Amino acid sequence: MAQLLYIFNNLHHIFWQIAIINKENYMQELDEIDKTIINRIQSDFPITSRPFLTVANELNLTEKEVLERVSRLKKIGIIRRIGGNFVPGKLGYVSTLCAARVPADSIDQFADIVNRYPGVTHNYQRDDKYNVWFTFIAPSMEEIDENLKQISQETGITDILNLPATKVFKIRAQFDV
Repeated sequence: MAQLLYIFNNLHHIFWQIAIINKENYMQELDEIDKTIINRIQSDFPITSRPFLTVANELNLTEKEVLERVSRLKKIGIIRRIGGNFVPGKLGYVSTLCAARVPADSIDQFADIVNRYPGVTHNYQRDDKYNVWFTFIAPSMEEIDENLKQISQETGITDILNLPATKVFKIRAQFDV
């Protein structure tokens, strides 16, 4: 555990993020304690051996209460995931945003195939001629290019844009619940 804490403490651009979905549908299920926990952990998750105990102590709760609430929030879909967001370049990786033009009747199949690739971190359908967007992280742009060719071969979708960022202006989301 000490080695893990050392690694985390020495990576300068780690962002802990909690993804909050369908705010309108779930706000009635959140009490003030739930909201306080979400606000506390979404961008400043404690890097300790017992992070939920740290949160509990700060909020005058028990560790069990915090764990039960976080588990419930995950189960009902308020919390999608809790995990580290790393800067790919600092770890020797590259990332890109991809957009594909997929016929409406092929979107689910296309998404299923894209999601099989371990470097795909997000995958969204959008209302546009480029209607499926996904992010891809890999050790090199050549590997991403090769994977996109494979996706094209597997799906028959040939119109896939590879849009690597040239400058990052902001990567952070903080929702005041």
